[in-house]
Amino acid sequence: MFESFGFEDITTGQASVLLALVIGIAFGLLAQRTQFCFRRALVGDDRRAAAGVWLTALAVAVIGTQAAVLAGWITFADHRFMVSDLPVLAIALGGLLFGAGMVLTRGCISRLSVLTGSGNLRAGLVVLVFAVVAHMTLKGILAPLRVAVGSVTIDFGDAVSLAALPGGALFWAGLIAIAAVAFALRSGNKAGSLLMAALIGLLVPLAWVGTGFVLFDDFDPIAMESLSFTSPGAETLFWAIASSAIPAGFGTGLLGGVFVGALAASLIFGGFEWQSFTSARQTGRYMAGAGMMGVGGVLAGGCTLGAGLSGVPTLSVAAIFAIVMIAAGAALMNVLLSRSFSEGGAGSTTRPRQPVM
Repeated sequence: MFESFGFEDITTGQASVLLALVIGIAFGLLAQRTQFCFRRALVGDDRRAAAGVWLTALAVAVIGTQAAVLAGWITFADHRFMVSDLPVLAIALGGLLFGAGMVLTRGCISRLSVLTGSGNLRAGLVVLVFAVVAHMTLKGILAPLRVAVGSVTIDFGDAVSLAALPGGALFWAGLIAIAAVAFALRSGNKAGSLLMAALIGLLVPLAWVGTGFVLFDDFDPIAMESLSFTSPGAETLFWAIASSAIPAGFGTGLLGGVFVGALAASLIFGGFEWQSFTSARQTGRYMAGAGMMGVGGVLAGGCTLGAGLSGVPTLSVAAIFAIVMIAAGAALMNVLLSRSFSEGGAGSTTRPRQPVM
């Protein structure tokens, strides 16, 4: 479709960066205002309200994505989410690592990216370490580990998508969306918060359609992408180091937009504050979590946005498995931390203080 626009001074790749920048700014603004975070939805003190926000976004993303598929604008038939040989070990291990890591850092990578734009230096360093480790896992010294773990597969055939199961795509998409909305309406959130969450969800099909239909060009093809932070983090790092040789892509525009949007929201509505680490122990904990998320995000095939908010709407079994394992890893790490805190304070008059993100 892109060739019909008649552009001569801009390529599809450059157009995708601009699209990603706009989507990233919108996400940064909305996520900063709603405190959008999958970790909070699982183990936060306000988990019910946070889950309502996250599930509202998911419901809209599912409906919008499947509507685009039904309209014939996009297809996921050849997408990496739909590979029949499912790397079950990589997804399971990666999901557990990512989930555990986001509890250690007190935020999923999308939340930490938003906090970086709000002046949180802890979050900024975590994002940087995450990107470095993700790139090491994709193309560096950890790549052999990725290949070895990813070689353990199970052939799911057509069952790699829920659309191939009895009921078809409309049934499963409707079931996910209805269940998500039902929970969200009882989550105690105000209508304004749910509306902003719905707008976050709308960004997912907007990105899929934008890169897979609007910017589609047989002579200058680009990858069909949506909201994600694992690959974009590594891509942005590589571009920042070698921009004279490596052009910016969708991921670079997305991550840059998130920083700008979050910064704007925190300055306009309040919330910008310089924050840093309070102790060496806290620093070590966050760095460990960042490394775990970097490895885990690559092995699992995405983060809470890439595999969750963007992946689940494709009805991919791999994406659903990944987000379930991320949730399991977060729950397990939360239990371990709770036990260590309670044991550490058994003979003490003070309870170990958890850092506030």
